[in-house]
Formats: sequence, structure tokens, C-alpha cells
Amino acid sequence: MSKYTKEQLVAILAPVGQEHVLRFWEKLSDAEKDNLGGQISAINWSEVSQWIHDALHGGEATGIPFDKLVPAPYIPLKAESPADQARQADALATGEELLRQGKVAGFTVAGGQGTRLGYDGPKGTYSFSPVRNKTLFQYFAEGILRNMEKYGTVIPWYIMTSPANHKATVDFFEANGYFGLDKANVRFFTQGQLPGFDQNGKAILEAPGSLALFANGHGGTLAALRDSGTLDDMEARGIEYLSYWQVDNPLVATFDPLFLGFHHLSGSEMSARALIKRDAMEKLGHFCLLDGKTIIVEYSDMPMELLQQTDEQGRLRFRAGSPAIHVISRKFIQRLTNGTLSLKPHRALKKISYIDENGAQIKPESPNGIKLEFFIFDALPLAKSPMILEGDRSEQFAAIKNPSGSDSADSCRRDLQERTAKWLSAAGVKVPRKADGSLDATIEISLKRAVCIEDVQALVRAGEIPSEIAAGSTFALD
Repeated sequence: MSKYTKEQLVAILAPVGQEHVLRFWEKLSDAEKDNLGGQISAINWSEVSQWIHDALHGGEATGIPFDKLVPAPYIPLKAESPADQARQADALATGEELLRQGKVAGFTVAGGQGTRLGYDGPKGTYSFSPVRNKTLFQYFAEGILRNMEKYGTVIPWYIMTSPANHKATVDFFEANGYFGLDKANVRFFTQGQLPGFDQNGKAILEAPGSLALFANGHGGTLAALRDSGTLDDMEARGIEYLSYWQVDNPLVATFDPLFLGFHHLSGSEMSARALIKRDAMEKLGHFCLLDGKTIIVEYSDMPMELLQQTDEQGRLRFRAGSPAIHVISRKFIQRLTNGTLSLKPHRALKKISYIDENGAQIKPESPNGIKLEFFIFDALPLAKSPMILEGDRSEQFAAIKNPSGSDSADSCRRDLQERTAKWLSAAGVKVPRKADGSLDATIEISLKRAVCIEDVQALVRAGEIPSEIAAGSTFALD
């Protein structure tokens, strides 16, 4: 017998006009009833109904007053004046102290699958490193180990999965012994889901016993942190700040003391790294100010006139782009999620498979429904004193999103090796180059051994890295 009755579920659905999702109830098995009943019970229908009403009737702002938009200020990475150099030194020392005091945790958004890469599994289990073929999860885990050793502290790691990949992700960590991390300091939780709706605002069934459910976007992070008890875990551990990154960017400096220090000293509740756009058409969101509030305007929403606009020095005026690297204060998340989440979802038109009145599966050829999703950057205008710090692209960003070409595993491996070569050269190691300037060796240094140039310099002094890498060779240090 199912633990749900139709009467219980009608009482939830009838006030918001969604009881049609129970039209196959009598034909469902007990397992199917449990599944559908659990899905229905997990949704705040009054809140979701308002969101879909707004999405259908123009409640979501579809136009930005671009005449009011100005570039958001950011802190340049290169400190020119003595005052800026002193401020940077202070930020660096502050960030290092925050790490030593155990005030920082890592947070990775890892709900995606590797389908787009031609890989069947969670994206975090995708192997990419140039010599050892390490997975993204292993790569980040080794960086956490080094940072814990470096700062003599414990750094918890929070990983947000999706219902589609949660079990496979946890099983992967179990099978690999958590890559040397203490299991007690690695916490998994799933992001929330929202139903898809037709263009009349009715929830869609993808099967007689299942709603058409979709992950609620990376902005759903904040509510998921609360609902999973992760915020409580942070508070119990004395964690004040989350270092936020996405699983497909292995070059990110996961615990950058400079970034953490600037966040703390500026009194920011949410801070962001910025990359200077390579050109006007690079597909990064733009840091902007609108009525004094920091916002990110997506590439696709920016008019061509603003994309190409330049300043008096010939630089792009809107040149600061977002690679989705943040520091977020725990108290800000608690304030934002105390009760109803303050963020409003965006709508996207999608092709959503559905069950017709006769129970037949229909796969539409054109968009027929609405998916609601949150974006993490929508929290920026709600934060006090948001801070933006320029990042060095070669040190911070090489995403794995495409099967080939730019932002692929191949381009990431190249960029990772170039960063390693830069670190080696700075430490006095001779690195071989071909006539065209490209590397003439395959190199990899585990993050377990080095997360920065200074770590590599120490390894060279200790004799663990030779003074010269042979041309055509493969060099790896684990």
C-alpha cells in the first residue's frame, strides 16, 4: 500500500490548480504512487505557482534599461601604486590567516553529466590530466590536501550533485577512498528540482507516475545549502566563507588567500573573480552596475553596441567577464534563505516530453514548456559591498565544456601544462620549447605537491624537480 493517498495529495494540489497530475493515480502501482507522491510533497506549490504566474505574465523582467548600465568597478590584479601594493599585501596576509584559522570551506557545483563530452557519468569523474589522467574530483581533492597541509588546518569540502548523478558521485568517492581526504570532511547534497510547466502554467507529467522535473540551476545552491543542513554544518565548524567553483574548471585557485583577504577586508557578502574578455564576442557574463547595484548581464542579453564599446584607452568598456568563481559569506546565505528564498527564477522555453491524456509518450519537435532556474549571480545585487577582483586567466580558468576545440579537455590540458611550465620557469627550471613556442614535453605536477609558484620553488630547492626538463620527455610529480 502506498504511503500517500489521493486525498492527501489533492489537498496540496487543488489550491493551486494542479490536481491534473493525479489523473492516472488509480492505474499506478504502489511504487509509482510513492514516487509521484514524494515528488509532489517536496515542492512548495504556492511559491512555485507564483513564479510560473510571473513567468507567464511578464513578472520576470525581460528587458534591461541599457542606457542606465555602466561597467562595475573591479580591483586590478596588478597593484601599481605603493598604497595598492600595501593593500594587496594586507589582503594576502588576511586570507592566509583566515585559512589557518579554519574559516574557509570549499564548495563545488557538480550536478552535471559528461554527456556533452561524449562521456557517460558525472562530469566530476571525467579524466583529463595530461600524464596521470586524473579525474576532476581527484584533481580538486589533491589541491585540498595540499592547502590543508600548507595552512595546518581542516578544509571541509561541500559538493552539490543532482538527483541524476548523486549516487554515482558518492560511489565514486567511496571506491577511491575519498582520494586521501577524511570522509567526515566531505559532504554531498543534491540541488533542488522544479517541475516543468506547459504554457498554460500546468505542471507536466513525463510519465503517469512522475512529474517532468529539472534541476533548478546553480542559483538553487543557496536553498540547497540550507535545506541539506550544510549551513548548520558550516556554523558548527566555525566556517565563515565558502570558496565556490564549478566542477569543470580545474585551473581555478580553489583557496586563493588574496581573493579571500580582499573579500574579508572589503566587508563583502559575495565576491567574484573577473576575467578581462579576450574580445567583444567572448561568451562571458558582464559585471555591470544598474542603479548602484552590481549585476551580471549575460553575453546573449548585451546589445552589440555595448559589447563593442571601447573606452578612451581603446579597451572594451564592458571588459570584466564572469568565470563563475566566488567567495560567499555564510551569514549572507543564512540571511538570504531565512524563509522564502529572495532570488527569482529565470524562465527558459524547452522541449519537454510529456504524457498525453491517453498515457502516450509525446516528444515535441519544438519548445512546448517552461523550465524555471535560478542563477547564482542573481544574489550579487542582494549582497552588501560586493567585491570584484581581476583574475589571471592563465592561473584561474580553463573550462572543460566542449568535446573539442576551445574550452575542451584538450585545450584545458594545454593550458594546465602552460601554467605548470610558467611555475617551473619561475623556479629556475629550464623548460623545452619547440620552434613555434609550444611545449616540447608533457608535464604534470600534482596539486598535492604544489598549488602555487612558491610550492614549486620549494620542490626545486629540495631537489624533487630537476633543473631541466628534457625535450620530448614526460615529467610527472605525484
